[in-house]
Order: sequence, then structure tokens, then C-alpha cells
Amino acid sequence: SGLQTSQDARFYAQSARFNSFSNKGKTLVIQFTVKHEQNIDCGGGYVKVFPSTLDQSDMHGESEYNIMFGPDICGPPTKKVHVIFNYKGKNLQINKDIRCKDDVHTHLYTLIVRPDNTYEVKIDNSKVESGNLEDDWDFLPPKKIKDPEAKKPDDWDERPKIDDPEDKKPEDWDKPEHIPDPDAVKPEDWDEEMDGEWEPPVIQNPEYKVSSEPSSHHMVSPQGEWKPRQIDNPDYKGKWVHPEIDNPEYTPDPDLHAYDDFGVIGFDLWQVRI
Repeated sequence: SGLQTSQDARFYAQSARFNSFSNKGKTLVIQFTVKHEQNIDCGGGYVKVFPSTLDQSDMHGESEYNIMFGPDICGPPTKKVHVIFNYKGKNLQINKDIRCKDDVHTHLYTLIVRPDNTYEVKIDNSKVESGNLEDDWDFLPPKKIKDPEAKKPDDWDERPKIDDPEDKKPEDWDKPEHIPDPDAVKPEDWDEEMDGEWEPPVIQNPEYKVSSEPSSHHMVSPQGEWKPRQIDNPDYKGKWVHPEIDNPEYTPDPDLHAYDDFGVIGFDLWQVRI
């Protein structure tokens, strides 16, 4: 069975029924080819595998499926392979980003789901992703949660460095960077009515304290602000880590891979520009 789309901004749907089966305790393989006959801008190339209860004459985007798998392109940001499982009525997308092919050649897409709850995605028979269903989809709540009863002690010190309490600012530190030139003299011909109030020019203050040396014991800003040197904090305890406990809402499911009923495979695609 195949489908060739030919017009922009159209929905396309086609399905085929087969003998119903369950994959519980078995390896499931979904495999098909996709060819974009021109440089596609936005459109899907995925398949959906439905339970046998699907009314094929009324198949649409909201029809409940078991698995959706295949490439989807929508502009440069979205060029991904969907791997979506329906679990207890919710469609769960894989938590990893699998990049699809976007050229004009034919490519073979393969999804393998094994009874040990592992999976593998291949493109052109080369593995592009694999792992564990529980790890890579949000089927189940997390095994561990932060202990709601635990909180960081009030005296927990996370500062690796502190100001040296023994380091004191020198009494002569607060000197301005510039001072009036003590040798400047108001010109004899200065006319305050015409020239305004005379002010002596400023010069660099020789007593201005500033240090730009990286090895200096003191931290000094370019404005001459004095800061005490830093020392190792004797009370430093490291970064506090919130302890975790077993999640009471977590229950393992050994049959994440399993569906009781597969009966229809179909294309349900929205093609914006093909």
C-alpha cells in the first residue's frame, strides 16, 4: 500500500485493514519508505497503526491510534522522526530528537519494539536511536521524587569563599581619583562676570589607591572601591542536594511495549507545501 500526495494545503488519508493481532511478548516491526519528490517545505510522511476498532470511513486526525511513526518536516526548525505511543489514552512523544531525511531520495524508516521494552529506530537500515521505553517516553511517573519533608538546614553554608574578617580597609584608602591642581593659579585677567567662577584644573591624585594586579590581595574596582580579600570559608559544606525518596505513585509496567489489538495501518497527513 502506498500514497502519493500531489497538491499543496491538503489533507490526505488512506488506510488498509489486516488480520488483528497483539504484539504482547513479541517483537513488533513497522517499516516503510518515504520519498519527497521535490524539496519539501512542510508536510508529514508518517504512518499510524490503529486498533481494529477504527472506522476507516471516518478516519481523521483525532482518530485514536496505537503508534505513529515517521518523518515530519515543517520549515528548517522541524525535521524530525515522530515516534508516538498511545498509552492509557494519551499520545506520548519520544523525549529525544531524531532528525529525518529531507532530500529527494527514497529512504527506509524502521521502528522495532521488543518485548523487553526496548526499541530501535533505523533509517536506511542504520540505527539512529535506541533505548528503553520507560527512559525515553513519559509512560510512568518518575521512580524517585524529592523528599517533600526535607529542607535545607538554616545553617547550611554554600559559600566557598568569604570576606577575610581580619582584613581591614586602610585609613587613607578613601582618596578621590582626581584632585584640584594645588599649583594652579587663577589667571590675572580672569573676569568672573564674563568667564564665570574660576575652578582650578584637576590632576590625578597621587594618593589614589587602585590596583589592577590579578595577584593583589585586595579586590579593587577602577573607582578605587576597597573590598576585603577572599579566603576559604571554614564552614563551607558544599552545594546542598535535596534528598530523594521512592515515588509512591510509581508502579512498574512490564508491558509498556504491548497492545492487545493492531488491525489497521494508515496515512493521515497534512501537507502544506510538498
